Amino acid sequence: MNRRAIETPGAPGAIGPYSQGIAVDTSPHGASRWAVTAGQIGLDPATGDLVPGGVAEQTERALANLAAILETQGMGLANVVKTTVFLLTMDDFAAMNEVYAKHFPAPPPARTTVAVAGLPKGGRVEIEAWAVL
Repeated sequence: MNRRAIETPGAPGAIGPYSQGIAVDTSPHGASRWAVTAGQIGLDPATGDLVPGGVAEQTERALANLAAILETQGMGLANVVKTTVFLLTMDDFAAMNEVYAKHFPAPPPARTTVAVAGLPKGGRVEIEAWAVL
């Protein structure tokens, strides 16, 4: 198994001891490759600040950050098989879900959505993904 860190300026840099993502080749010839991302919040990678607006805008940016990480591995959101969505409040579920649904082709990935007590930098949503090529 070949395991390596994923780094791209197209997504915010890690703000702790973690990688933006990890790529794993699961076969000797790289024929099967997984990418697992760190959770992405609605940070603009150019400024390091949350994008203006609410949960819809932060969901758009979080998904753009995920896509940028996956692109480094020749993947996109269509390769995602599982996501976990963390919301500051379930009151934001409908707005997040509306944006989320626009970004994933049928069938959408498996998903878990939970409410949490807080997110980094005051974010309203965080999304992590598992993708396979």
